[in-house]
Amino acid sequence: MLDERARTLLKTLIERYIADGQPVGSRALSRYSGLDLSAATVRNVMADLEDLGFIASPHTSAGRVPTPRGYRFFVDSLLITQPLESEKIHAIEGRLHPSHPKDLISNASELLSGFTHFAGIVLTPRRKPQRIRQMEFVSLSEKRILLILVTTDGDVQNRILFTERPYSAAELVVATNYLNQYFAGHDFEQIRNRVREDLLKLRSDLQNLMAAALAAGDEALSRADDQYVISGERNLLEVEELSSNMKRLRELFDLFEQRTALMRLLDISHRAAGIQIYIGGESGLAPLDECSVVTAPYEVDGQIVGSVGVIGPTRMAYERVIPIVDITAKLLSSALTYQASS
Repeated sequence: MLDERARTLLKTLIERYIADGQPVGSRALSRYSGLDLSAATVRNVMADLEDLGFIASPHTSAGRVPTPRGYRFFVDSLLITQPLESEKIHAIEGRLHPSHPKDLISNASELLSGFTHFAGIVLTPRRKPQRIRQMEFVSLSEKRILLILVTTDGDVQNRILFTERPYSAAELVVATNYLNQYFAGHDFEQIRNRVREDLLKLRSDLQNLMAAALAAGDEALSRADDQYVISGERNLLEVEELSSNMKRLRELFDLFEQRTALMRLLDISHRAAGIQIYIGGESGLAPLDECSVVTAPYEVDGQIVGSVGVIGPTRMAYERVIPIVDITAKLLSSALTYQASS
């Protein structure tokens, strides 16, 4: 798409903008690109890059800045990552040591944040599907019923169901016995595959209660797994491009608190192979339109169980952030695998 001259000037422009945070003019490009070009030639190439959507002209400056499309081309075609310094690798190894199993996930998140000065995030390991040992209904009031779930691992989850009509103690016993007879020993993936057919066999007046119980149980156990640890969110307050838009910054912090939407992005990342980079709107999440997310999956015994990542501005030093994310994922994989086998 671009000839070598245009590629060199685009790479130079993006690197200068990442370093300085200021729009880059033709004179600076001539000086830093190493190309023997006149200012007029540089301006013509920049005009072509702008027409292609790789750079844009802020109204307040004669210089240009990269667009998300420009960053994407840079990351995919022009970027040369920097090897991580040995002292940083040793520091990560020290914090991600198998002898500290309870702290591995939080330490990984803090390391990502500390070394990049952005927000570090780690999707916690997915556990094996939890099997149901026992389910029980307890009447709280006329139309409020407590659902108690006990898994074979001993995990206990409680959910309150709001029903359209009151259920007698005898009806709750029937429903409890039915659930334990047919679903004990199964996980919710297995239960979902047979629930529709089995519910049709129930008395119609119990179908709604059972359907609500299974939906609440599925949600309770899924939410127990769908968690992540995030560190360094306050670092983003120091990023000029983000802090200058308080409305967007509030939306970003709301995203961190609500978790559900960000979980979906991390879940997609942990099912992909290798480093994934989402620039601006590529994440599909509006609060991240001015951010980039760099993620990598981590493994236990060769099986991907989660992902680590960094959230920062689109103007981040990708050549530095990518190796940090990559090494952290690899060392976390090593520590968790050693822990699982010991």
